Amino acid sequence: MKRKFQNITSKLWSAAAVAVILIVWQCVSMAGLVPNYMLPSPVEVAGAFAGEFPLLMQNAKVTLLEAFLGLFFGVALGFVMAVLMDHFGRLYQALYPIIVLTQTVPTVAIAPLLVLWFGYQMLPKVILIVIVTFFPITVGLLNGFRSADRDMIVLMRSMGAGKFQIFKCIKLPGAMGQFFASLRISASYAVVGAVISEWLGGFEGLGVYMTRVKKAFSFDKMFAVIFLISVISLLLMKLVDVLQKKCMPWENKK
Repeated sequence: MKRKFQNITSKLWSAAAVAVILIVWQCVSMAGLVPNYMLPSPVEVAGAFAGEFPLLMQNAKVTLLEAFLGLFFGVALGFVMAVLMDHFGRLYQALYPIIVLTQTVPTVAIAPLLVLWFGYQMLPKVILIVIVTFFPITVGLLNGFRSADRDMIVLMRSMGAGKFQIFKCIKLPGAMGQFFASLRISASYAVVGAVISEWLGGFEGLGVYMTRVKKAFSFDKMFAVIFLISVISLLLMKLVDVLQKKCMPWENKK
């Protein structure tokens, strides 16, 4: 009961902070401290969101499809690489520096090359999302595997357990918490990666829509699509929380 009350109080404080920001924003716009065409008021943004809702949903479907495909393959690649690198020490020494190096290259530098190589369809966007999402999964799982209880591993080995049984019973369950923490990060990266890739080439999607309204100086619509992207990212992260509760029921009892 106490934990539930704390959660409700935390959400109330968050909602109050958002309300204060919106009120201050509206007051700044009404006072004319910033030109209206540069900073539309929250009321104007809400009106633009309502007016462009069908078009926003049409483009959001494309972006979400790209994000889900990229996230799926990114998670699968990250999981496989983490398992192999944990199992083979030499492979870890060879690949880990390369994996880290892939994250030092700016996304906006990779996207034009992918568009040049694979065209303006969905494939280059999915590849970019895979590149930005597999890293948190790989690193999170590796840390989880390597932090497994050594005494438990020794105990299972003394009882005749093989590597697969140790992985299934100790390493994988112990790494689930870090996996879902990494999945939250990757889920938000997936949407951002999709939008960035659409900026640099494409026919549909929220990134393409954002580029068009920016060129038309429709900043109220620009803020509307930013709001939608934020909501989608938050919903995906909430979906990960729900999935974690289903996959880790023992955590709910704490």
